[in-house]
Amino acid sequence: MTPEEILKEPARVLSQAQREFYFEQGYLCVDSLVPKETVAEMVAITDEFVGASRKETKSGKVFDVAPQHTAEHPVVRRIKRPDDQHEGYWGFATGLIADVAADLLGPDVLFHHSKLNFKWPDATSEVKWHQDIQFYPHTNYNVLAIGCYLADTDMSNGAVGVLPGSHNGPLYDQYDASGNWTGMLSDTDNAAIDMSRAAYMTGPAGSITIHNCRTVHYSVASTSPNPRPLLLNSYSSADARAYTPHPDPSSHAYEVVRGHPAKWAVHDPRPCQIPPDWSGGYTSIFAAQAGEDEKAA
Repeated sequence: MTPEEILKEPARVLSQAQREFYFEQGYLCVDSLVPKETVAEMVAITDEFVGASRKETKSGKVFDVAPQHTAEHPVVRRIKRPDDQHEGYWGFATGLIADVAADLLGPDVLFHHSKLNFKWPDATSEVKWHQDIQFYPHTNYNVLAIGCYLADTDMSNGAVGVLPGSHNGPLYDQYDASGNWTGMLSDTDNAAIDMSRAAYMTGPAGSITIHNCRTVHYSVASTSPNPRPLLLNSYSSADARAYTPHPDPSSHAYEVVRGHPAKWAVHDPRPCQIPPDWSGGYTSIFAAQAGEDEKAA
């Protein structure tokens, strides 16, 4: 569906002005959308997982952990596939947030993946500028990610930054000069970014961030002593079909969460870079950008 067609559909959660802003700018931030009791539930579940991570010594199927992770001082960079790890996370992904997705993708929505990223008080916690769709190309670009801050978030603890309007710009090469996947823009492309144009999505716990799969975005390093968790769920319109292996599929990958399956795929004529073959394994964007694992994403 085109933005014009989607905007003709009745809104479920967002205002018409918010929907129009998303299509114009490629992102949207909504303060305090998720009820406090829901945030509290997600925080309690997340705390349990961080506690369980103390038994881990390296990244695995559930956790992506930083090199400095220990039982005494757990440093979990990501909970992988949270929708499979706890029914509370899956309930979150199929509730209010799926209605938000339908407001921006149209009435027929597929779930793609979920992840819970953390920011720890570490100068290396910056996620560098990148675009998402090169990780998982689809036949069109009606694909987005919706994050929920589980803690108050500002510039001190890892706010997500975007380049407004970049979803209508070019897709960047996310391989290095030697052909290794890095999952980020090159130094040359980074240097060309006008940082004065960056917009930062901040807000209290329960605020949501939304960005289109083509939007150039990053998140700043944290200087706060408290970790900042961001629960991310990604969705596509039902007529956007993936054509490369899913990087890290859960049991819910491509499940219809609103509306109906599509009978026809819609093809955007703009090309998309092909990522590595993820069918052999996947770690995280943190590992890729740090050069820890050339197959990471």
